[in-house]
Amino acid sequence: MAAPAMVLVLPVLPVLLVAAVWCVAVLDGVLADRAAGHRGGAGRSLVRPGQEVARLLAGQRRTTQAADGLLRWAGIAGLIVASVLAAGVVPLGWKAPADLSVGVVWFNAMEVVAWAAVWLVGWGPDSALSLVGGYRFVAQGLAYELPHMFAIITAALGAGSLRMSDIVDAQAGLWFAVWMPAAFAAYLLSAAAMAFWGPFDAPLGRDVAGGAAAELSGVDRLLFEGGRRLLLVAAAAMAVPLFLGGGHGPWLPAGAWVLVKTLAVLALLVWLRHRLPVVRMDRWTEISWIVLLPLTMVQALAVALVVLARGGGGP
Repeated sequence: MAAPAMVLVLPVLPVLLVAAVWCVAVLDGVLADRAAGHRGGAGRSLVRPGQEVARLLAGQRRTTQAADGLLRWAGIAGLIVASVLAAGVVPLGWKAPADLSVGVVWFNAMEVVAWAAVWLVGWGPDSALSLVGGYRFVAQGLAYELPHMFAIITAALGAGSLRMSDIVDAQAGLWFAVWMPAAFAAYLLSAAAMAFWGPFDAPLGRDVAGGAAAELSGVDRLLFEGGRRLLLVAAAAMAVPLFLGGGHGPWLPAGAWVLVKTLAVLALLVWLRHRLPVVRMDRWTEISWIVLLPLTMVQALAVALVVLARGGGGP
């Protein structure tokens, strides 16, 4: 992307991320109301995230004895910053705001930073409950990081490049989700797990009184929940250039197609949150090690054979 265009895009990126987080909160609230049999109307669903933000801003911050405030704030800030930096390599059209030659590696590295940040949030308060939640997230992240990494590498292998714009270009004829369905499905599941979303929110589960965020309240809780949803938005947006053709599509501009596809992936993840059963964390971890990891390895092998047979990247 040319330098002037990048200067215009970079200030827009945080606005787009905040808008996407708001959409996630609204849709999540609508589905929760429907499940509970409430009919509050669209207007109530639109303003409820703002009401929750106001409530947390006005809430009192809670601290514990011997808490390490620096670690807690490093974890909260690290989760937000890592999510934004991960989104920086997502093409908003044909190229990303930061079109790095190793964009795939950068994105995965930022997810690992966010993973470590959640652990710091659990460690900082010096509380047994939050520490248990932090270590739960480490266990869950370790289980799902490998299938997640193999799914991402499979897309890069199909394009023959680690640059996101090259991966998008390789899908001009056929989306990777079509001939890499196992990698696409594994990516969506692992993305939800890395963002501790839906049935994967055991690190924040009530059985350990709130988990990693047990001691967070007020503005701390607001920033943590915002970072959690930012991570989900970044992961959903990355699915578009990796598997859904990026900006490729008829009639609409490339940027519009990226927006539409990202919102569709987010809607799917939010909907699955209210449809997938709540299963014990050890069960989900077992599914990752026994099912997803071999499945993504076989998918990567199949794509490698196709690439070798064609003598290059892409179908």
